[in-house]
Amino acid sequence: MSNTQIPTEQWAQVLEKRGGNIVYKKIAVPKPGPDEVLVNIKYSGVCHTDLHAIKGDWPLDTKIPLVGGHEGAGIVVARGELVKDVQIGDYAGIKWLNSSCMNCTYCRTSDEPLCPQPDLSGYTVDGSFQQYAIGKAQHVARIPKDCDLEAISPVLCAGLTVYKGLKESGARPGEYVAIVGAGGGLGSMAVQYGRAMGLHVIAIDGGAEKEQVTKSLGATAYVDFLSSKNLVEDVKKATPDGYGPQAVLLLAVSEKPFQQAAEYVRSKGTIVCVGLPANAFLKASVFDTVTRMINIKGSYVGNRQDTAEAIEFFRRGLIKAPYKVVGLSELQGVFDLMEQNKIAGRYVVDTSR
Repeated sequence: MSNTQIPTEQWAQVLEKRGGNIVYKKIAVPKPGPDEVLVNIKYSGVCHTDLHAIKGDWPLDTKIPLVGGHEGAGIVVARGELVKDVQIGDYAGIKWLNSSCMNCTYCRTSDEPLCPQPDLSGYTVDGSFQQYAIGKAQHVARIPKDCDLEAISPVLCAGLTVYKGLKESGARPGEYVAIVGAGGGLGSMAVQYGRAMGLHVIAIDGGAEKEQVTKSLGATAYVDFLSSKNLVEDVKKATPDGYGPQAVLLLAVSEKPFQQAAEYVRSKGTIVCVGLPANAFLKASVFDTVTRMINIKGSYVGNRQDTAEAIEFFRRGLIKAPYKVVGLSELQGVFDLMEQNKIAGRYVVDTSR
């Protein structure tokens, strides 16, 4: 059902061969099924996961050909006959979790990201690097009309993921959290969510530009892993009593930070793994983990309620993701910069160009 003229073709970035470059080309506009909506994507954030999908270096098969992207913000232009709670003209977001079975024990207990039969946007189903994308009505993000679609797109994955990670850490207002990879796309959001949640943020990253970014977003302290002679001690010194932060949020895309975190987290503190470096492993002393009562856990994407909460922080003006906008046609250049670790903040693609 639609009141809008929908074209039959659209521009999209398509991965035709795993490990190759994406191709900017015209493809057919999909039609929503009975329980789905068609979203006219206006903007889409670019995530490091999209690069993993292109390279095929995760232990998870991608569909080929593939339209990547899972931070798509746009306007609902069509819906299936079973959809009642999403209206034509509503703002909506295409998230990483495109759909889940809604019937397993995980889905029934609000842990739908753990569903064993998920559809993942931009990985197992086509995502938001196209002008029109399909989403299951139960799972699309509901975006208030007073939100800017360009600015909110990074919240749909980066914001939601780090907000969930901070919740999982159990850190309380007034406590300290170290955010590793704080100057990147996820990190720049995590610094702001941490501050909005009343936490003191110790930003860990490399280089002067990322120090400027994280400090401007509200980080209490910055530790530069490129210049630090003793990162563990520098992180501990950033806390008032020198015992280290109560929580660590690992957003890094390399393995070493996952090996270091247990050395500087506070006793009885919590390490939350969020970043997914390819073929990486955790390492921590069993003796220290036991005697210092260290908690090490993973955090995946948030559920539908987490999504609503993350968006509400944005709507209230507490989250302002630093981002740069380029045309969808320029997406390959963004991936090239990402591989060179030359991105501070987030890139957003405009699907109209």
